[in-house]
Amino acid sequence: MAPNRNTALLLRFCAILAGITICFFLFQKGLFYTSIFLLLVVLILILELFSAIRNIFLFYDKTIQAILNNDFSADFSKHASFENYKTLFKLYDNLKVKQNEQVSKDLVYRSILNNIETGVLILEKEHKDWSIFLMNDYFSNHFQVPKVSKWHYLKNQLPSLCTIIEERSFQEIKTSLQISISKQASQTFILQASKTKTFDREYYIILLDSIQKVIEKKEKEAWINLMKVISHELMNSITPIRSLTQNLNELMQQESLSKEDLEDIRQSVTTIIHRSDHLQNFVESYRKLAMLPTPDKEVVELKPLLENTLEVMTPLFKKGNIIVKNTIESNRRIKADKLQIEQVLINLLTNSIYALEDKEKKEIEIVSEEKNGRTFITICDSGTGVDPAIEEKIFLPFFTTRKEGAGIGLTLSKNIIEAHGGYLSHSNDNGRTSFTICLL
Repeated sequence: MAPNRNTALLLRFCAILAGITICFFLFQKGLFYTSIFLLLVVLILILELFSAIRNIFLFYDKTIQAILNNDFSADFSKHASFENYKTLFKLYDNLKVKQNEQVSKDLVYRSILNNIETGVLILEKEHKDWSIFLMNDYFSNHFQVPKVSKWHYLKNQLPSLCTIIEERSFQEIKTSLQISISKQASQTFILQASKTKTFDREYYIILLDSIQKVIEKKEKEAWINLMKVISHELMNSITPIRSLTQNLNELMQQESLSKEDLEDIRQSVTTIIHRSDHLQNFVESYRKLAMLPTPDKEVVELKPLLENTLEVMTPLFKKGNIIVKNTIESNRRIKADKLQIEQVLINLLTNSIYALEDKEKKEIEIVSEEKNGRTFITICDSGTGVDPAIEEKIFLPFFTTRKEGAGIGLTLSKNIIEAHGGYLSHSNDNGRTSFTICLL
């Protein structure tokens, strides 16, 4: 075929029309044999034209079928010169590039899912049944199940998991469950499941995390943060003490000491004592956290407890020109260690005082409410609030933003409340910081 197929087809068509016209003219002139011969030539041209058109349609059909079947392995370089196929080849190449990009993305996503330590199972709905769209390596290896394709096959392997999902009708789930693997002792997992739709496809995504791994991760993070703080504090004291000790040692090597040397010795000893006291206080603070006594609970009236605490703090409120609004009127009773709860209240009120140091409006509000058999005490101040960048660190031991702070007030308060079976939380809302104590 000629490269310009449109021109070639047009020439064939014109030749056929011309042949038919000449045949008709010869037939009228009585040249029957010549006209019959020419008619046969025209028929051959018609068949050849039909074959050319058929080949064009077959080529288009073959290319479109390849596109529909995501088969982009064909090589059309030998047809590149044909102008008729230019748009078709452009479409094919564009779809081929997009297909390669999608395959690359799928490989990356699957690689990511296969390298995380979370069991991932994605189901795809087919009519009314669910099939397994993806099961990552961790899920398959940890639960010792093959990468099956049907839901009922998986149910035979992990009935405890599949039963819960079926009972919830494949709806959103967030719970914990026990799964026994290869007849070993049951392990506890956090199960999170959600449903999503994309175009006409419906997917159900299941995530399984071992609670033990979650706890170990949190413990590791807590220990790392704690060791950073401890090492920082120790180095801040040990480094100057070591330096001053070396200086004293050099001075003592001299045969005689001048007044300036004696003054250096005096200042060095004073600094060593000061840093040693700081280190001792730091260790004492750590001991308080590590050796918190079990609460000696008794029935305590909330209103007098709070009033006594406010009375102790009154001189500090007056000094800072702070207005305290105590809205607690009802005399609720709680079962708690009176001295420990007083310590928590003092710590929280002290934090509010420091937060209001540079503020024009200095207000602290104390409210209480009872819900579901629990008592909530909230201390709210008009300070700047906790910086979002450090929100996750405020309860860490020895973490503080104050130069003179020890960084154990909030940690100690949190430990005391948790020892009472409650919890301590904080929130920032419209420029106001709130700490809430929840007690049974």
